[in-house]
Amino acid sequence: MKVLVIGSVYPRFHEDAEVPWLRASIDHLKKTGVEIQVLAPSYKGLKSHDIDGTRVNRFRYAPANWEILTHEEGAPSKMASKPWLQLLAIPYIINGFIQCLRICRKWKPDVIHAHWPFPHAYIALGAAKLFKIPLALNFHGAELLLIRKKKWVKPFLKFAIGQAQAVFANSSFTASKIKAIRDVNVEWSPYGTTLETRDNRRETKDESGSTNSTGTSTSSPTMCHPERTLERSDKGESKDPVTVSPHAVNGKFKILFVGRHIERKGITYLIEAAKYLPADKFEIRIVGVGDLTEQLHVIANEVKQSNPDSAEIIFTGKLSPEDLANEYRTANVFTLPAIVDSKGDTEGLGVVLIEAMELGLPIVASNVGGIPDVVVDGVSGILVQEKDPVALANAFKQLAKDPSLVEKLLIGARKRINECFTWDGIIERQVEVYKRIART
Repeated sequence: MKVLVIGSVYPRFHEDAEVPWLRASIDHLKKTGVEIQVLAPSYKGLKSHDIDGTRVNRFRYAPANWEILTHEEGAPSKMASKPWLQLLAIPYIINGFIQCLRICRKWKPDVIHAHWPFPHAYIALGAAKLFKIPLALNFHGAELLLIRKKKWVKPFLKFAIGQAQAVFANSSFTASKIKAIRDVNVEWSPYGTTLETRDNRRETKDESGSTNSTGTSTSSPTMCHPERTLERSDKGESKDPVTVSPHAVNGKFKILFVGRHIERKGITYLIEAAKYLPADKFEIRIVGVGDLTEQLHVIANEVKQSNPDSAEIIFTGKLSPEDLANEYRTANVFTLPAIVDSKGDTEGLGVVLIEAMELGLPIVASNVGGIPDVVVDGVSGILVQEKDPVALANAFKQLAKDPSLVEKLLIGARKRINECFTWDGIIERQVEVYKRIART
């Protein structure tokens, strides 16, 4: 089977960290025997090339110096700060449309899989109709939240959804937004881990002592609901229990955040939580950079000045893979205090939570967006209401004083990953959809 994958972003060179989940997805699809080509826009004149043995077809849409609409930051954010970039949308769609026709005429894929359907559904539709190729649309949330600001987007998305033979969503939150536009069947297709290897992950063991690190999926092709809890025996204990070792507390209880410094990540509320955490017992470590980095430094300084006994807040900046791995190894809890931001945007899934679970960290996160698909409150992590620094601080204190709770959540996290977020299960369901629509 041959599948043409269309997206706004794809790695430009081997070490590029763009969309690691999409790169991992394609790698796992290829392992099942699916042939893949990618169609993505150029970046500053970048020509077509190969990544991991996959052909990446780049379409040009402007002079090289202007080809900055995608990559390194989301197009909506770029257009908000540089409104003139909106002028590139028309040549972007036209040139992508033409290149898609060329590839489909020559390569003849069995399925077109278009990510971020606004605008990529309209790049794919011409070839899909002309060459009678089934079209699968994959939503990640951002394009649906765009409707709140740009009402005219809704009819375009509604039409595109109606033309597709399959619709994927990265979370139940995203699926609900799709169904609000058009009542169609939505296939749940989240992401697995984007870690290059599981070797550095804290392994779990079953009762026989054998290592359970294969991540074999036990999930069915249907939606893995957020409210689903672990299967339990009559004694209230988990069937097929595993043992885990929480990270040792060496000195202070270290709270780790990793991500872009943007509004929807809710970092401001994590910094505010420091007021309620004693400096001799807790430390907050914030990894990454972004538009709000300078502002966050100011807020952190104000918190420390107002309460010298508050937990220390350390900004690490952007880290090398080795240094980032060390942050995960030495942390005691991972947090994603996400919010629904002023633009109505929030976390579509929160794949970073899956990776933190893989590395043996308990999770404290906000109950927004697609996060509850990953974190079942009290089972695979702790959920708190958004924009509530006191609730965040209380959750951290609870974990710090109760190692048995940490162990329970790590066991629940491992089971949650095995049920819902292994690549084997995700790709198996995806290929089943490809085969079904290819037969129609």
